[in-house]
Amino acid sequence: MQFPTNPLASRLGKAMLALAVGAGVAAAVYAHGDMVPQAVDTRTLPQLGEKWLPENPYTPESNAHKEALRIGSSAYNQNCARCHGLEAISGGISPDLRLFDKDCSGMADAGKKQACYKEMEEYFVATVRRGRVRDGRVYMPPFEGTLSQEAVWAIKSYIDTRRVQ
Repeated sequence: MQFPTNPLASRLGKAMLALAVGAGVAAAVYAHGDMVPQAVDTRTLPQLGEKWLPENPYTPESNAHKEALRIGSSAYNQNCARCHGLEAISGGISPDLRLFDKDCSGMADAGKKQACYKEMEEYFVATVRRGRVRDGRVYMPPFEGTLSQEAVWAIKSYIDTRRVQ
């Protein structure tokens, strides 16, 4: 049995279907993988060399802390905010970095607390450098080769200021 067709409705229906398919493809392509890592100018920070340090050298006690925060804030906005949210407040797509090491902050034993923070810094650096891939899907691009050690630690310094207590 054939149904009568209206040529205008048929064309409109096809256009709407094409638009819906195009939007779905664009969402799949650009939802989480369109991030191109941006280099960060860290010339005003003390240079740390090629060997990665085990801990953030730009702590609040450091003379370079204020400059690290300035650079880290900008670097975060260029490289991290698209997925992790402005001011490190996630919209739900990626982890909320304000809560990154919250399990450490509640520890009563000072030694265990310090060890926890150190372990989380190591995890942070490894994740930023190598990215995250699961089941062949890129959840976070690798930044090694684009972000210097100085840039990564500056971003970590900025994120630490956003920590939720």
